[in-house]
Amino acid sequence: MARTGSAEGEGDSPALWAEVRALLPRAEEGLTLALSGEVEDCVLPLLRRARALLYGAAGRPEAAAAAALERLSDVLRDYSWEKLNAGPWREVGKGWRQVYAYGCLFGALAEVAAGRPLSRAVRLCDLGLLMGAAVLDNVLARLVRALQPRLPRAAPRAPDGQRPLPSGRPRGPPPALQPHEAIPHLRCPSLEHFRDNYLLPQRPVVLEGVMDHWPCMKKWSVDYFCQVAGCRTVPVELGARYTDEEWSQQLMTVSDFVSQYIMDEIPELKEDISIPDYCCLGEGEEDDITINAWFGPGGTISPLHQDPQQNFLAQVFGKKYIRLYSPQDSENLYPHESQILHNTSQVDVEDPDLVKFPNFTKAAFQSCILMPGQILFIPVKYWHYVRSLELSFSVSFWWS
Repeated sequence: MARTGSAEGEGDSPALWAEVRALLPRAEEGLTLALSGEVEDCVLPLLRRARALLYGAAGRPEAAAAAALERLSDVLRDYSWEKLNAGPWREVGKGWRQVYAYGCLFGALAEVAAGRPLSRAVRLCDLGLLMGAAVLDNVLARLVRALQPRLPRAAPRAPDGQRPLPSGRPRGPPPALQPHEAIPHLRCPSLEHFRDNYLLPQRPVVLEGVMDHWPCMKKWSVDYFCQVAGCRTVPVELGARYTDEEWSQQLMTVSDFVSQYIMDEIPELKEDISIPDYCCLGEGEEDDITINAWFGPGGTISPLHQDPQQNFLAQVFGKKYIRLYSPQDSENLYPHESQILHNTSQVDVEDPDLVKFPNFTKAAFQSCILMPGQILFIPVKYWHYVRSLELSFSVSFWWS
């Protein structure tokens, strides 16, 4: 069925096509289709045909060529999507992820060439970034940065028909913080002081004053997210905790998530934060630092678990109750036996079953209420339990 466009956010300007076309190699031969892994023999001819349609015209593909390019994109995405979902994600070959990325790329370009509203092209780019593998020097990220400024700013939709967020048992106030259990606080320590007293001995600490100058501290709110990123597609976790049976993941736009349930692909948000200077004390490069955003309502819980890297958890707005256990207490925390959840404890920290997990009482812990503007240093392999006390946004920096 043919889609019709509206006047707003359309991709029919010659200037836009010229900008988009400049992101691609000049000649057809330059758009290499080398795949990092084996795929079925029928796939490469489809990729070559799509490439030929894209480069067949001197300028912009004609309507018939754009329509054919769209059909090939649908075939490539549908076929590779089955491969992406045929088994465990870690067993999916990179070649099939690249095929999916090419399918998303050709589909997005067909949308722009046809002069349709750009929202679908942006969604295809996001799907390729989330589920595919980088191709052509991460062209999908560069393409979406060119398209997004031309989209209308989204606003939260009316909450009619709003679905409740799945949640576990209601929780009361967090446990009272005892002085001997409190994580120490420190204001803007020097690199040397942090390294010698916290990084090297692997001691948790709450840092204050480090993120006061970040633009996000003044700009970020639910309305702001909808304005700058409402059209972008992101993975959303549904459920109070990932160990619950009803927990699931879903792809939806930021605007849909906000209206129904309440940042690496969204450069406007990434520009509002800074990598803490203390990360330079690690062994890796800045490009090796993983940045994740955690946005959710009060009551959302991250079960007690551990991560394989050092972690700075920066709180932008809202409050979180956090409890930490040393890796030396791992045996008393009863990790799941399955390989998938081996880094997650079976114990409900705030309501433990001491008949089933009697040694849990032997594990010493530290805790804090992480407030806006504070950064918690969580040493590598430290077990941590997190409960959002209200609508909350945090940014984590994983580094080695």
